Amino acid sequence: MEEFIGRNLVWIVLAVLLLFVARLTIRIVPQADKFVIERFGRLHKVLGPGLNVITPFLDRVAHKISILERQLPVSRQDAITADNVLVQVETSVFYRIIEPEKTVYRIRDIDGAITTTVAGVVRAEIGMMDLDEVQSNRARLMAKIHSSLASVVDDWGIEVTRAELLDVNLDDATRSAMLQQLNAERARRAQVTEAEGLKRAVELRADADLYAAEQQAKARRISADAEAYATGVVAAAIRENGLEAAQYQVALKQVEALGEVAKGAGKQTIILPADAISAFGDAFKLLKGRG
Repeated sequence: MEEFIGRNLVWIVLAVLLLFVARLTIRIVPQADKFVIERFGRLHKVLGPGLNVITPFLDRVAHKISILERQLPVSRQDAITADNVLVQVETSVFYRIIEPEKTVYRIRDIDGAITTTVAGVVRAEIGMMDLDEVQSNRARLMAKIHSSLASVVDDWGIEVTRAELLDVNLDDATRSAMLQQLNAERARRAQVTEAEGLKRAVELRADADLYAAEQQAKARRISADAEAYATGVVAAAIRENGLEAAQYQVALKQVEALGEVAKGAGKQTIILPADAISAFGDAFKLLKGRG
């Protein structure tokens, strides 16, 4: 065994050396990482995912950077609105590294730098908005934070994927004042709604009265037209048949009136005028003549 090792020692040393060199030469980069390679202390290149080859003893892996999306811890910063209201804003930022060589050599604490930048942008934007705008235009504020961060962090080799405005907190005094204002606004809306309802009811009632008056006027006009037509028919009959037709109509009305009186319930005493008998006689003669 010793003779074999002594005879093949050189080959064994060469094999071990080759394995060592191969280990230094071949670099397998995971899918979610990038490797920053330095040569003699200077940036040489960036290795992407997969199998890569570098120069042994000259190149070394200086930094292993994850390119997965990251979320910064929730940060809180105070800001003053344009109407002098102090608010506390909670934000969260999502980003990922797309150029590791810039992130490594241009900024030391990337998370701290982004947090500071977000705080400055939030204070500047909220300072130009009233409290009501801050509460109602969160989407606009988030879009502004995102665009402002994108223009700043480009030199750091990162991409801001999302900027979330989680909450806007107020102090107790401001919150109480806003609650009173909200209750007053609700009461005002209720009164306005009630007043509009009463107004509408009055309008509908007036429309109903107007419609009823129009219908009554139409009924009276129709009745007057009918009466005029009847009068015209009687007048035409008198013109054609003379006085006999008029007497016939009078006698007919008298008979109809006495018939209505006779329909009454119970015992009744009917007083007839002195000429009623003669009127009946004339009427029956005229009726007989008409028949």
